[in-house]
Amino acid sequence: MAAKNDPTDLKQIASGKTHPLPVYLVRGDDPSLVAETGRTLVTALVGERDGASVVEEHGSALADDLDVAPVIDALCTPSLLADRRVIVVRDAGRLTPADAKRLVEHLETGEAGESASTDVVLVLLSGGGTVPAPLVRAVERVGGVLDTVVGTGRARSRWLTDRLKTGSVRLDARAADLLSEHLGSDLNRVRGVLETLESVYGEGAAIDEERLEPFLGARGSIPTWELTDAIDSGDIPRALERLSRLTYAGGAHPLVILAVLHRHYQTMLRLDGLSVSSAEEAASLIGARSTYPVKKALDQAARLGSARIGRAIVLIADADLDLRGRTALDSSTVLEVLVARLTQHSNPRRAQVAS
Repeated sequence: MAAKNDPTDLKQIASGKTHPLPVYLVRGDDPSLVAETGRTLVTALVGERDGASVVEEHGSALADDLDVAPVIDALCTPSLLADRRVIVVRDAGRLTPADAKRLVEHLETGEAGESASTDVVLVLLSGGGTVPAPLVRAVERVGGVLDTVVGTGRARSRWLTDRLKTGSVRLDARAADLLSEHLGSDLNRVRGVLETLESVYGEGAAIDEERLEPFLGARGSIPTWELTDAIDSGDIPRALERLSRLTYAGGAHPLVILAVLHRHYQTMLRLDGLSVSSAEEAASLIGARSTYPVKKALDQAARLGSARIGRAIVLIADADLDLRGRTALDSSTVLEVLVARLTQHSNPRRAQVAS
């Protein structure tokens, strides 16, 4: 049974109303979010107890290896100073298959009630690398998995909404939208912003845009598809703003941006003229894994037509030469001119196919 990443459940554990599961795995692709969720979980498991007497940590990114033997010894040793022990294993993604197998055997034995101490809780923090699949399945059977992956689109919106609901201050709708737009992909900063707001305005304070804005900090990065979506919409100001977010906040290299744009229009070029009845068929023909970006490319290719797609490829090729030294213009100017031209070609009212 996989546990939901629900802070309410953690509060119930902290209050003693809910008994903890024997093992938890905290996983995700952002180390800071994994660490944050791990801290929240461990705090809930410790509750009112003395953390120094309850928590024992193993594993570190500074260590060359992760020795599982002392972890298993700790799991089999009952607490002498408190009614609970919390064994934290950091960077569990560095566990070898053999070590993971030993942990799986321990968890399965513990489930049968033959050797494991019932007052000991194991917390695995994924860290770098991939946690071996057999260990993940064992945790799902006897414990809980807390996913910290934010996701995109609606999943990202739900993640942020849930996080704001459980925060110590209350953001109104406009303030929440401003926070989401400003942080972009850097949602690992949400906790810091909320804690700062609490320290300034107090717990439970109502936060509007005016109260929030001074504490937003630097604008966060964004996913590359926000740039291509802005270009496809024909909105030059927004496309340039998205470009700025990628190059300055995101630190994307100019050639990386160029590769993103080339891949975007290359997909349209490959789809142009194909007689397909669905995005699924188109994805199969070009070997794409996901149908969603293929559908967007199909729709945009139909709007642009062959001539404008070809012109876009030429513009990108010219920009590539400029970035590699054909012109004295700096890379920022080259990219801004390119993005403005591509966006203009996406607007049917202004686009003109140049020879």
